[in-house]
Amino acid sequence: MRNIQIIFNALQSLSFEKILKLLRLVFSHPLFSIMGFYATLKSFSLAQKHFSKTHSNNGIGNAFRHSLWTCLITMYCSKISSPQKALDYSKKMTDLHEQLFPNQPLETKMDLHNNQVGMNLFKELLPGIHRQFFETSFFVEKLKQKTKTAKILEKVDDDFGDELVYLKD
Repeated sequence: MRNIQIIFNALQSLSFEKILKLLRLVFSHPLFSIMGFYATLKSFSLAQKHFSKTHSNNGIGNAFRHSLWTCLITMYCSKISSPQKALDYSKKMTDLHEQLFPNQPLETKMDLHNNQVGMNLFKELLPGIHRQFFETSFFVEKLKQKTKTAKILEKVDDDFGDELVYLKD
């Protein structure tokens, strides 16, 4: 219930122009949007469970949450459409989040990078698992492993490939 309150409070902070951008995304893909909303709640819940101290700041838990978020959006959407359409929607939704709720440049770089890590993980696992049989646990375990090798992002032009990144606590 707390996660829904956080989302509701965030939506209340949006300007009319930003609400229109969000509605364009929602109405262009209503089923994907429902899946994306569910993925948002699920990723918050799992990040709270596994990284209660760092998922809501710029720590390792935030990196885990962002990458898990894109994995889950893509996974749920690919159950009702093609994996490529699911990936496209995941990118649109997560990029829009960064536009609607802007951060400092380094934080934005971190979030966008970790979102891409999640999409890459989905693509990596896709050839070995039929999209209908994906489970959340596949991503959680892989991403928990990635947190052990996560890198500290210090400059906007840093490039850590497919590693999770976070800011100093």
